[in-house]
Amino acid sequence: MSREGVTPQSEDFSAWYNEVVVQAQLVDRGPVRGTMVIRPYGFRMWELLQADLDRRIKDAGHDNACFPMFIPESYLKREAEHVEGFSPELAVVTHAGGKDLEEPLVVRPTSETVIGEYMAKWIDSHRDLPLLLNQWANVVRWEMRPRMFLRTTEFLWQEGHTAHIDEDDAMRETMWALDAYAAVARDLAAMPVVPGEKTPGERFAGAVRTYTIEGMMRDGRALQAGTSHYLGTNFAKAFEIQYQDEAGKLTHAHTTSWGMSTRMIGGVIMTHGDDKGLVLPPRLAPYQVVIVPIGRKEQGEQAAAEARKLGAAIKSMGIRVHVDDNRPQLSPGFKFNEWEMRGVPVRIELGMRDIENGVATVVRRLPTVEGQGKEQIPLAKVPEVLPGMLADFQAFLLARAERFRDDNTAVVDGWDAFAAQVATGWARAFHCGETECEDAIKADTAATPRVIPADAPEETGACVKCGRPSAYGKRVIFGRAY
Repeated sequence: MSREGVTPQSEDFSAWYNEVVVQAQLVDRGPVRGTMVIRPYGFRMWELLQADLDRRIKDAGHDNACFPMFIPESYLKREAEHVEGFSPELAVVTHAGGKDLEEPLVVRPTSETVIGEYMAKWIDSHRDLPLLLNQWANVVRWEMRPRMFLRTTEFLWQEGHTAHIDEDDAMRETMWALDAYAAVARDLAAMPVVPGEKTPGERFAGAVRTYTIEGMMRDGRALQAGTSHYLGTNFAKAFEIQYQDEAGKLTHAHTTSWGMSTRMIGGVIMTHGDDKGLVLPPRLAPYQVVIVPIGRKEQGEQAAAEARKLGAAIKSMGIRVHVDDNRPQLSPGFKFNEWEMRGVPVRIELGMRDIENGVATVVRRLPTVEGQGKEQIPLAKVPEVLPGMLADFQAFLLARAERFRDDNTAVVDGWDAFAAQVATGWARAFHCGETECEDAIKADTAATPRVIPADAPEETGACVKCGRPSAYGKRVIFGRAY
């Protein structure tokens, strides 16, 4: 790890991010432009998020499956809006096994089409519904401007695909997925997201309605952290996903799809990080606690032995702990800086003087109360104190992110105020709903409609750009986005 630190966020947020993901040992750049190697520390964050979300998915009655990553090009062409929406991002295989293929194969950008093909085979009767499927997979979307975790040519995600008897049941599923994503974002990532619907111009290709959770990053930009789509009967008609109802009539099923990806890791980085590096919420931290023994030679060995004993006691409390005792060539100061860069919520410093006094020096990654960043705690009490300390730190990060979002969001009605607000944060404004107006707003300010908030009060007014009546009965959140 570099000793030089990272570019301050206030100086260049993009440079800060690109440096942090590498120096904190989350990723390395892959051998093909736009790809990434997720290193063990970064992959452990994904595993923790994956385990929680997978539990929620299974508890709600879904089954995991695995579908091919190669999709016949003809499958995508069967849903015209879908293929049109994805065409610029597709990676296509035309040559394999030493010869040209009879039909090009698309490397999976998303799986509505291939799963639709098999839903049609597996569904006969209303008794087969709902069909609730999920898969954990990698997908490929050819990115022109890649950024690690946020937009890469290949990334990891889960994608839920379900089929239902009618719109009401499908919409319940769509909103269940949105609520599950919002809970994961808040409970694990300490990200205070705004759930709601996308405008027609921002919908998923082929969807009837698209819902999103949007989080604010520390540069005031928005991040779409998860989406859930009601697909109506569009894919059912394209792939003949039909069932016999109770009267024996053939009826098209209503389908949904929903996904959350490794861009959530990027969201965690940009929601909480600071000029020292990562700041990780304890529930997503690979190591919630790191113990750094201090001392040279014999004293260092004694401190390391005590650190290992303390580590075992902490581990018995169900806490992910790491004892940094195998790098004697590195100074304690270097290790302190490294673990700050890597965002560990709590660091414990343990030297011979501490041991003789029966205490440990405990350092939070950020002080949760003014001046409360570093304290000495009796050694015997450290394991029992840590669970509460970690829970407090998790809650502190969520509250801190909420304050930041609220402080950088404003209700605006005039164009000049709107343009000024979206330069640094979010604007709540009226919008006519016309796609050409959205395009004009984006051209002038780089801002897009992020979400029609589910919990926003009912209001009407004039579109902030064109002055036509608002279309949604409430204000829309606009912002620049990743």
